[in-house]
Parts: sequence; structure tokens; C-alpha cells
Amino acid sequence: MRTIDEYMRLPYRMEVIPDTAEGGYVVRFPELPGCLTCADTLEEAVRNAADCKKEWLTAAMEDGIDIPEPVTEDEYSGQFKLRIPKSLHKSLAEHSKAEGISMNQYCLYLLAKNDASFRTNV
Repeated sequence: MRTIDEYMRLPYRMEVIPDTAEGGYVVRFPELPGCLTCADTLEEAVRNAADCKKEWLTAAMEDGIDIPEPVTEDEYSGQFKLRIPKSLHKSLAEHSKAEGISMNQYCLYLLAKNDASFRTNV
């Protein structure tokens, strides 16, 4: 089992989210469920985040809760197989040809555009 200091040095992903309803910022660590804090300024939110993470890790260790390891990009190959209807395949092929790019590039563009839109609406 790792020590608190070892866990604190691991690269857990930290998300800083503006609180549009009440102002200020919310900070959370998605890999550590329920580990979140808030503050009025960005600087204060980041400072609070370190304390929050340490308290969360300490409580998890004391309660015998399994602490997940950070997720890294090394765990993803960058490839996945997707089965789609023939009509959609045809449409994507036609649109990518009209744009003068490969269907792979066109699909990547569409996925990235939709993903960016999803993140701004969450």
C-alpha cells in the first residue's frame, strides 16, 4: 500500500469548473469519487484542491477504501472498432470525399467536434 505522500504525487486528473450559478469555481478529481471543493477565485480553488485531495486520500486509507490509480493515456490505443449501418457508411464516405479528406479524418473531425460540444454543455 502506498503512503499519503506517494498518492499525492500521482497524476490524478483535476477538473476546474466555473460555477456559473453562484460564481467561483468547483474543483474535482474524477478518479476519486466525491473528492471536490469550491472557492471564489481560481487560485484559492487550486489551493483548496490539494487539501481536499489529501483529506479524501487520508479518509479512504483510514476507512480501508480502495484508492483507484490515476487513468493515463497509455491505457488507450487510439483505435476502436465501430459497426454502423450501410446507409451511414455511404453518407460518411460521400461527405468525406466532398471535403477532400479521408473518411477516417472526417469521422475524427465529427467525433472531436461533438465531444467538444458535449464537454461545454456538461
